[in-house]
Amino acid sequence: MASAKLTRTYGSAGNRKTYTLSVWVKFSGFAAATLANIGPFSGDNEFRLTRNASGTLEFYDYGSSAYKFRYRTERKLRDCSGWYHIVCAVDTTQGTAGNRVKIYVNGVQETSFDVSTAPSQNLDTAWGVANNYTLGSAENGNYTDGLITHFNYVDGTALAPTSFGQSDSNGVWIPKPSPSVTYGTNGFFLKMNNSANMGLDSGGGSNNWTTSGTITQAKDTPSNVFATMNPLDNYWQGSTFSNGNNTIVTGSTSQTFNTSTLLMTSGKYYVEAKPTVGSATLDIGITGEPAVNASQTLASRGTGYAYVSSGSVSNNGSSVGGTWSTYTNNDIIGIAVDLDNNKLYFSKNGTWQNSGDPTSGSTGTGAVSITDPLNLSGENKMYAYAFAMNETWNDNTRTVQWNFGNGYFGTTAVTSAGTNASGNGIFEYDVPTGYTALSTKGLDS
Repeated sequence: MASAKLTRTYGSAGNRKTYTLSVWVKFSGFAAATLANIGPFSGDNEFRLTRNASGTLEFYDYGSSAYKFRYRTERKLRDCSGWYHIVCAVDTTQGTAGNRVKIYVNGVQETSFDVSTAPSQNLDTAWGVANNYTLGSAENGNYTDGLITHFNYVDGTALAPTSFGQSDSNGVWIPKPSPSVTYGTNGFFLKMNNSANMGLDSGGGSNNWTTSGTITQAKDTPSNVFATMNPLDNYWQGSTFSNGNNTIVTGSTSQTFNTSTLLMTSGKYYVEAKPTVGSATLDIGITGEPAVNASQTLASRGTGYAYVSSGSVSNNGSSVGGTWSTYTNNDIIGIAVDLDNNKLYFSKNGTWQNSGDPTSGSTGTGAVSITDPLNLSGENKMYAYAFAMNETWNDNTRTVQWNFGNGYFGTTAVTSAGTNASGNGIFEYDVPTGYTALSTKGLDS
């Protein structure tokens, strides 16, 4: 939702003293991100639930040159690999000031704030007024760069997070698919899973919202988190990340590589990468170890295996042999990793290179043999998907769009989804039998 939002204008007021907001969000970057906003108001009034650029979560009601209430967490929400569940329960009728606003993250109440201003008893807050409401941004900026789902507004009741979330068999906090709550007059439940109407109210009412900008439906959910490229592994590279951290523009002076958020130690996984700018000097593949300086290419690492755009596959600075096609901008590179047999395969536009057969198992027909990740030393005990430019050009960058299974390259959907027996993820080309997307569901399969 990096440049998109949902809006609704309420013609009548709801309960301004007692209500609950609940939302699931996966942030893609570190810029300020507004989740809920009212306005514009006349004068200096403002009501927001937002994550600041510093990473702190802030919930406040401001007007007449003063905060009616304000809470800003000490903790910072800077994890771009997983989902956060944020709940704000408001009940200003409570006699104890500390009970009037409660904030929860992933089912746990926040108690450490660097700013904590409680509302006065029986305050009529701005939330609930008849006005213009915005989800996913402020009225004129601070868009939430990332994914949002299961936005609940309960009008008239302050609820605990257990009304909206639960722990699965692995102890992971996930959404309840159909919360058993009474939403009240102005309340709503936006699942945001209807590609034809992302603002559809699924709470039993008709408080639908209007979408503005391009909102795409992702397979990535709190119950099945998909890998992306990792903006936190960007110290040497200086890349920029967008489209849910799946579109990467490299820095122009560094050769080192960016890696995926989820890692692999066993199983079979498939992903697609599409270079769109500067493919002439690209490495695309996997790595079992991080870069330790700005000049290390993916192909130079001992556990780095890179399909080089000039038409070879390299490891530890040397070609592994075989017959590999060159590739250029807008070609789609498939990568199949078989860690049950320690084999690696590359495809170009659906054709497996070096006459490869990812379903050949231990035979490894046309495969690149890779080191067993469980026998790697030190911290290098697993593989990540990775890419890098293999030559430093001070005035050039490279752009690669990754599809880890959401079915998009950038903001463009795949043109003809291939078969996928695992049922996990959408890809341009057929997923080899026995392989799956790199996601939490895929890791558990």
